[in-house]
Amino acid sequence: MAKQRESRWVKAVVSRIVRAVLWLITKPEWRGTENVPARGGVIIAANHLSVADPLTVAHFLYIGARRWPTFTMKDAVMRIPVVSAVARSTGQIPVKRGSTDAVKALREAELALTRDGASVIFYPEGTCTRDPNLWPMTGKTGVARLALTTGVPVVPVAHWGEHRLLPYGSKKPSLFPRKRIQFLAGPPVDLSRFRDQPLTGTVLKEATEAIMADITALQADIRGEEPPAIAYDPRGARKDRQAVEEGPAGARAEGEADGDGRGDAGA
Repeated sequence: MAKQRESRWVKAVVSRIVRAVLWLITKPEWRGTENVPARGGVIIAANHLSVADPLTVAHFLYIGARRWPTFTMKDAVMRIPVVSAVARSTGQIPVKRGSTDAVKALREAELALTRDGASVIFYPEGTCTRDPNLWPMTGKTGVARLALTTGVPVVPVAHWGEHRLLPYGSKKPSLFPRKRIQFLAGPPVDLSRFRDQPLTGTVLKEATEAIMADITALQADIRGEEPPAIAYDPRGARKDRQAVEEGPAGARAEGEADGDGRGDAGA
């Protein structure tokens, strides 16, 4: 039997407050809620537009799909006294990045999925998109690894509109008039071809690409636009900026490092 991860009365209070606030400032449109399993562990893989979208994603999942939302939350957020108490009472999972505790958090997420039958929300991009047109970026492999390790389904979810409420990098929300927030959940990502393979870097990369492709296709449906042929890669963008800033000397140094000290001649 699934373990009860949350305090019922805290859930009731928090959900009512969030619902009231979001109904006041947003006009939600939800499609595809039938693709979210009614029970059992499930990974909700969503794109990330704004620091406001954890609230709208939670709203979609709890009210639209009737599943309690569980997030992995940054440790810095969990150190805020009131927020920490509420987060722990609602079953959220703290993550300390860059530490051995990140492994512990991954293990807790795995238990939430397999033992507790929770619906756990992940942003495979790892941060708000930096794509100039706000399309989903390339993803990190943690979600794919967790899905292939646990065997739970990955339901892709795309959303659009939170950038009008609170653009990334802005501290001043635009609350009125109410913003149209659109959600579309798709059927579980088909990862069957990866299930019995060793979890190599190539397998995890391809599984991650499959997850991000489904999310991107859903967002294209919402927007009625054609997505880019190649997803924006923030790591590549950082390297390009660094090469421009450092000039020819920096490019030569990078070529030597990439070539294991042998330059770029391919020797």
